[in-house]
Amino acid sequence: MPLPDSYLEYPHRSHGMDQDRYGWDPADRRAPITLKSGIKTHANILIPLEFFPLDPAAKPFKHPGAMQTPYPDLRHFTTRDYGNRVGVYRLLEALAEANVKATFAINAEIAKRYPPLLTAIKEAGHEIAAHGVSTSHIHYEDLSEDEERAYINTVRETFPDAVTWMSPARNESTRTLDLIKEAGFDICLDWEADTRPLMMHTQHGDICALPNYNELSDFKLLLDRSQSEREWIKQIKDAAEYQVSLFEKEGASSFAFTLTPYILGQPFRIHAVCEMLKSLQNIDGLAFSTASETALDFSEGTS
Repeated sequence: MPLPDSYLEYPHRSHGMDQDRYGWDPADRRAPITLKSGIKTHANILIPLEFFPLDPAAKPFKHPGAMQTPYPDLRHFTTRDYGNRVGVYRLLEALAEANVKATFAINAEIAKRYPPLLTAIKEAGHEIAAHGVSTSHIHYEDLSEDEERAYINTVRETFPDAVTWMSPARNESTRTLDLIKEAGFDICLDWEADTRPLMMHTQHGDICALPNYNELSDFKLLLDRSQSEREWIKQIKDAAEYQVSLFEKEGASSFAFTLTPYILGQPFRIHAVCEMLKSLQNIDGLAFSTASETALDFSEGTS
């Protein structure tokens, strides 16, 4: 039976995008850009510090890192807690040895429970990004606007100086960008639609979305796909070298990837972090930057 004509009718169909957050700007049709800093590719390291309740809410879904076995799932709970008590300090040491600054995406609940950890991160000169209330406070369409605004206001009160936002599980409602911009956040780490920052339109002005590649997530590669640490290092390095190699053709670029404390802070993996940092530091034209440093460099225009 043939499909009815109505199946192919779509009111938003037109040349370009079918949404109004960002415009039609494919990589093969835009002019390359050169940053005043001279950097060819910004590499943003994101370190998520998250609170995982023993009895997580399942609406609209459980966070990918949430508890997996029946309550109380102490095995997964204590592994996550190990990341916040032990693993993160190994990452801080590795970053200090390499003289690299990262962006730490922190739940408001973590800030309340581990204030000395926030002090250590700030004193080391890293950026703090707001990462929602907790892994049980997912942003999604069935939240009312007042409920979602209350989540964001709680986070804003916890991190009054933060300019960067990343949603729990990187999940948004159709209102999230408007609401976080309303709350004073200027940078968002939920999106991965390009190889350079995208200016996303909101009701309260533009917000800068930095490319954050899920395909380079340590959770995705090391846990979901069971790849080795050696493969992980190579994939991060390959991605960095490839983006730098496109500079003459496409201009300056950026990308972000995660170092999760309960994954890469393990004693049998921390060596891979140190090796990855050294490998990327040897790439001419690439620079490790915080999210806000990257956004500022692109906003200051071309040389």
